[in-house]
Amino acid sequence: MNDDIQPDGSAAYEDAHEYDHGALGDAEYAEFMELAAEEGFDIEDVEGAIEAAGHGPLPVLAVVGRPNVGKSTLVNRIIGRREAVVEDKPGVTRDRVTYEAEWAGRRFKVVDTGGWEQDVLGIDASVAAQAEYAIEAADAVVFVVDAKVGATDTDEAVVRLLRKAGKPVVLCANKVDGPSGEADAAYLWNLGLGEPHPVSALHGRGTGDMLDAVLEALPEAPAQSFGTAIGGPRRIALIGRPNVGKSSLLNKVAGEERVVVNELAGTTRDPVDELIELGGVTWKFVDTAGIRKRVHLQQGADYYASLRTAAAVEKAEVAVILIDAAENISVQDQRIVTMAVEAGRAVVLAFNKWDTLDEERRYYLEREIETELGQVAWAPRVNVSARTGRHMEKLVPAIETALAGWETRVPTGRLNAFLGELVSAHPHPVRGGKQPRILFGTQAGTKPPRFVLFASGFIEAGYRRFIERRLREEFGFEGTPIHISVRVREKRGQKKK
Repeated sequence: MNDDIQPDGSAAYEDAHEYDHGALGDAEYAEFMELAAEEGFDIEDVEGAIEAAGHGPLPVLAVVGRPNVGKSTLVNRIIGRREAVVEDKPGVTRDRVTYEAEWAGRRFKVVDTGGWEQDVLGIDASVAAQAEYAIEAADAVVFVVDAKVGATDTDEAVVRLLRKAGKPVVLCANKVDGPSGEADAAYLWNLGLGEPHPVSALHGRGTGDMLDAVLEALPEAPAQSFGTAIGGPRRIALIGRPNVGKSSLLNKVAGEERVVVNELAGTTRDPVDELIELGGVTWKFVDTAGIRKRVHLQQGADYYASLRTAAAVEKAEVAVILIDAAENISVQDQRIVTMAVEAGRAVVLAFNKWDTLDEERRYYLEREIETELGQVAWAPRVNVSARTGRHMEKLVPAIETALAGWETRVPTGRLNAFLGELVSAHPHPVRGGKQPRILFGTQAGTKPPRFVLFASGFIEAGYRRFIERRLREEFGFEGTPIHISVRVREKRGQKKK
């Protein structure tokens, strides 16, 4: 294929308008594609790599429905791997509720709400709560109904919630294992949500047609745009495990009682995004308060908190992660940090109740931060007290620092000069008698920074981490995750025809 490329590289990018240049301008893109052609890379592969890495935030699909209708089985079918937990027993909790999927060349995120039932609240309330949290973040919804059972009162309650939300809905009539079940699916027209798509999530029957309908419902880019206009309010998610002080902190920065602090366990309420002025700037805080833990509801409260956190993070630009400094850093704290990083949001760590610590606890907390939160050593950190207001003035500068890193872009020429020096001074280790090299790269996107590196062979994970560390040392990127993907040059005899 590369035999057809002209010396001036024009054939390499003559159809560039068909592709997403990511953060590259036309001139920079043309220069980069000429470099790729000279190095012997397949041009379509390079274009695809830049397009994949240059995307903005992915559209979000929520999968909702009552327990045991096959939501998690359907999520596994959509993402193409068994990752969502599938179990008949209610009370199954998952570390993750958001997954990335692809269909017909389009990528999107899937929010799973499968499988949890709370007897104390009653099934209607628990299903509605799950759906509410997921729909908050979603651009479109798949509503799963058991075609064999038909529409129940709980299903009707979810329908009312969906109509109120006004999001596009794809109706999935699950457990249709053969033609005989299609008549059962047809009865679901009565729900008033449009055509029911007969599907067997377990066997894969009909899922392709349903996903085609999902792509029609999903926007190419998320409906949520960050900031209503230039200089508009930036969106901040205040997240953390239950009882860490989110509501108290929000009230303190607002200077008034905006959020009820002592809510009953397991109750839900309409979320409210708070406009708050700090440091002369108006910020929009995405509300995540309202989940409280009681011992006999621990699993459910944690699961609802995960859903609520995922919804808030998807709507935000910056995740301010609140951690109780008086307690040991927990697995749940680490999960929330991981959720924010995987979502690609800017991150600020806020250690609350700092005024209550003695010298011994501060010493051990510093050791915990090094060991338990080492993966976000790049995140700005503030030590605050929601009760007294201590160091609240440091919150805004930390948020602004994280946003600046999140939006930073390194020009391709400067990046390749840096990579050339790095590879010369610290080459990749020799493996199997071969020494792969980073040939060149580009930053294809921001929010967060996304890099595509092109190499002569497989680059080990340890060397990728080394590159990320040196990128941060050279260019900053404080407060933001960095995504690095590597494309390996195929041997000339293996090129696509």
